[in-house]
Amino acid sequence: MRRLSGETALAAAWIVALAASLAVLFIGEVLGQMPCLLCWYQRVFMFPLAVVLGLGLWWQDARVGRYGVVLGLGGAAIALWHVGLYAGLIPEPIQPCTATGPSCTDENQLILGMPIPLLSLMAFALVVGLSALSLKESRS
Repeated sequence: MRRLSGETALAAAWIVALAASLAVLFIGEVLGQMPCLLCWYQRVFMFPLAVVLGLGLWWQDARVGRYGVVLGLGGAAIALWHVGLYAGLIPEPIQPCTATGPSCTDENQLILGMPIPLLSLMAFALVVGLSALSLKESRS
């Protein structure tokens, strides 16, 4: 079985980050769905991933995966919290989206039948995993 090369893993991480960034822009700008507070925080981590990983590929920097891992873990932590809110595992008094703006747990948080927070968590997990794979090869 052939292993995934570091450059291929990094390119795949960049494609995931770029697709996720374009998807949330589509949801907000084309579909008109206002993001909740936690969605904004996740965007803070996802948007730079698309730029940083893309520039790392352009400049052929084999160590740029470090930034993919760090930014991805930060975004994944927020996405995991958001999934907990959506699933009802986190009590209402500590929900950040109840005061103003759209709710973190509304029915409109579904895209293609899946909750947006779960899709975000999956994207961050993919970026982290692929970025880590790209680093594993560069040490050899």
